[in-house]
Amino acid sequence: MQKKSKTLKIITWNVNGLRAIERKGELNNLIQKNHPDIICLQETKSHLEQLTDETKDKQDYFSFFESADIRKGYSGVAIYSKEQPLKVSRTLGDKKFLDNEGRTIIAEYNNFYLLNIYFPNGGKSPEHFAYKLEYFQKTLDLMRKLDKKKSVILCGDVNATVQDIDLARAKENQGHVGVTPEERSILNNWKKYFLDIWRETYPEKLEYTWWDMKTMARERNVGWRIDYFFISPKLKSKVKKIQILGEQFGSDHAPVLLEIEV
Repeated sequence: MQKKSKTLKIITWNVNGLRAIERKGELNNLIQKNHPDIICLQETKSHLEQLTDETKDKQDYFSFFESADIRKGYSGVAIYSKEQPLKVSRTLGDKKFLDNEGRTIIAEYNNFYLLNIYFPNGGKSPEHFAYKLEYFQKTLDLMRKLDKKKSVILCGDVNATVQDIDLARAKENQGHVGVTPEERSILNNWKKYFLDIWRETYPEKLEYTWWDMKTMARERNVGWRIDYFFISPKLKSKVKKIQILGEQFGSDHAPVLLEIEV
């Protein structure tokens, strides 16, 4: 039996180093300003033993972390949740596709599944690009499987753009990783089953979530929208707000806020 629904604020943010934003006080700033019920972080670049007690046990939140097995200071994801999930798993759920790069946490709640994923960049080698494409496909397969049981909310850094409107200089970047036909083919296949709810809400809006800090692209707003919420279509009418929090600093990514009744 489905439990009574409630409105939740969920924030996704690639922090580009959890220890760094904690030192800057930016995670607490985000919490104090927005009062999220769930916070999903990507690219935490840390293992539990490297985190302070205050970071591991954030006041008012249950916390869950997944780190890269292959090396420290790489990848990693985390969830802070005011409500304790029914279950938390830390791979894509496929025995043939175990994640040793610490990219996925799946939290099950009464009425929905929440997938927090930091997708591979894919730019360092042809093999890692193939790994990225496989990660996209395995994720879709899992989402469709879970969607038969409960609604699905996926959030995180997808490390790719779905269409040209999602980056400032689409023509100059054609064929580059993040803008390839192979990536877009799979992500557009996602849209047959799940909604890119920010783009559904703002079909023609030019707004971005990542900027190249070396070229000071944020100041010029020459960015990419690569941080997403994908949701089950049956949740569309439950969305109260979807917003890119462009005034939140501390990372080269901006957080994205979803307010939804689930």
